[in-house]
Amino acid sequence: MPHPACSVNQLSNKQYVLPKIMPGLEKLRVAVVGAGAAGLCAARHFLARQDLFAPPVLFEITKNIGGTWVYEERVGHYDNGLPIHSSMYRDLRTNIPKEVMSFPDFPFPKHLPSFVHHTEVRKYLEQYCDHFSIRDHIRFGTTVDAVNPVKVKSGWKGLAWDITSSDSVDRRKSIKERFDVVMVCNGHFYDPYIPAIPGLGKFKGMLMHSHDYRNAEPFADKSVLVLGAGLSGLDIAMELSNVNAKVILSHGQKPLTCPMPQGVEQAPPVSKVLEDGIVQFQDGKRAEPEVFMLCTGYNFVYPFLNEQVGVRVKEHLVYPLYKFLIPPAYPSLFVIGICRAICPFPHFHIQSKFAISVLDGSFTLSSREEMEKDIELDMAARRARGVATRHILKLDSEQWAYNDHLAHLGGFQPLPRYWSNLYESNKVFRARDMLNYKTYNYNVINETEWAVQNLEGQQLQKPQLKHI
Repeated sequence: MPHPACSVNQLSNKQYVLPKIMPGLEKLRVAVVGAGAAGLCAARHFLARQDLFAPPVLFEITKNIGGTWVYEERVGHYDNGLPIHSSMYRDLRTNIPKEVMSFPDFPFPKHLPSFVHHTEVRKYLEQYCDHFSIRDHIRFGTTVDAVNPVKVKSGWKGLAWDITSSDSVDRRKSIKERFDVVMVCNGHFYDPYIPAIPGLGKFKGMLMHSHDYRNAEPFADKSVLVLGAGLSGLDIAMELSNVNAKVILSHGQKPLTCPMPQGVEQAPPVSKVLEDGIVQFQDGKRAEPEVFMLCTGYNFVYPFLNEQVGVRVKEHLVYPLYKFLIPPAYPSLFVIGICRAICPFPHFHIQSKFAISVLDGSFTLSSREEMEKDIELDMAARRARGVATRHILKLDSEQWAYNDHLAHLGGFQPLPRYWSNLYESNKVFRARDMLNYKTYNYNVINETEWAVQNLEGQQLQKPQLKHI
């Protein structure tokens, strides 16, 4: 598509000069929605290909990079009325070793322990941003209001995108710009999912979502019902145990067999809240906790995407997306990082590289009809294996085959072989001993080998894994 040689837009009293494109050498203009880990990763890879792409423009609603890794002690809303996006709690340490949590082309500092505090992850993302010179391309305090597809005669596959953005506080300051590519990297850990529990509104104690949990002290000596035994539910239950809270961990998984924190007992899922505010579980037992904490995950939300694009969300599934990335009818839009139960940063790396392989022609997309057929067959195969719709995006151990598949299609370097083995081994250690696994330290020896030691420095035996 034709680009102006140079145009200046006024927004938030700051001038943004769009990239200067020489006639006959039009480069694709890329918009990145969000400057969390996924958005930074996408920008890093586009900046590395300035033969084909103009420097990307990142739209970030907050004043910071890092997305969910930016800790904010307050909950609810900022003074300017904007919602607080971060779900980070004060004492969180990663549940994935830094050796495999990092972007493959930018390791964490060696001196850090394997399981780092969230402040170190934010620092790491700041360093990544500066190392790859991304910061100058970020528009902070900017909300993306609309992403609309436009048919054009030239451009990439005859398609362009009009993006309307505004000052996050003064929405009257609004501009519309045209891009060739959109990377949707707005994350999905900020809009709490509240399950439809009958009678939930009748609960008489304190009802909250883990999105608003910051530290355990306010719950000292209280009785707390934690619904959900995902990683945040387990983490929060352990923190509550440390302040002498009496915790009921309610979940639908098989009962956990590893040692539980003191004062934590397991229960089946909540079936309803009775008229008198008492909570009833699926086995008929009842409890009357002071606090009911929902560790039930988050919703996918894309309020800026034009309905015409056809990306829908139902039962925690974002669809139809070819390879969990691309709407078949609009193949210059990529939704990065929607898969769950994954090792996120390397996953973003692989997806961003694959997006570029599509755009630079290294990988030729099938027709819209063939991509739609591919999605249908993939969904049908998952459902045939007993995967519920709400768990289709939960890749878990399948993420490694998925990552390798994208690398193979795109013709780029896959993750080193040790990556999957170390990650899956950590899951085994976590299941065996959730109280102590974060004290282990890992060491990568070469492309295939790694070792792990406990707190006393003793080398641990690697678990026997099923073939990944």
